[in-house]
Amino acid sequence: MEIKQISVFLENTPGRLGEVTKTLAQAGINLRAISIADTDYFGILRLIVDKTEEAVETLTTAGFTTRLTSVAAVEIEDIPGSLAKLMELFQQNQINIEYLYASLEGKAGKAVVIFKLEDHNRGLQIIKDKGFTIAEIF
Repeated sequence: MEIKQISVFLENTPGRLGEVTKTLAQAGINLRAISIADTDYFGILRLIVDKTEEAVETLTTAGFTTRLTSVAAVEIEDIPGSLAKLMELFQQNQINIEYLYASLEGKAGKAVVIFKLEDHNRGLQIIKDKGFTIAEIF
């Protein structure tokens, strides 16, 4: 299973991120994970939310440019070395990671790491084959 991530393209201006979060809050949409990468002029806000389709419709109606992307959300132990084990697995299998971010939202003692993998399907299969848990929702 995979998680759908919403990417929102934003001008790098004061208050723009606040407009996105306010728009989602007013629609009753809950953020589960969030990441932003920026340059001098624009940023890409990456979101995992509880109501993906509704969030895309709400943001698009409000004038934001959005895109949906499939990502892998992998549950790991919230202890030192857990992420290193997963990184070693990717390295051994030549799986390229385009980017990642994490959320502590989930089960007690667990973290969820969200990966955009170059070869999504192969990466998911390797994760499953090695006994890691793919989070379907969190």
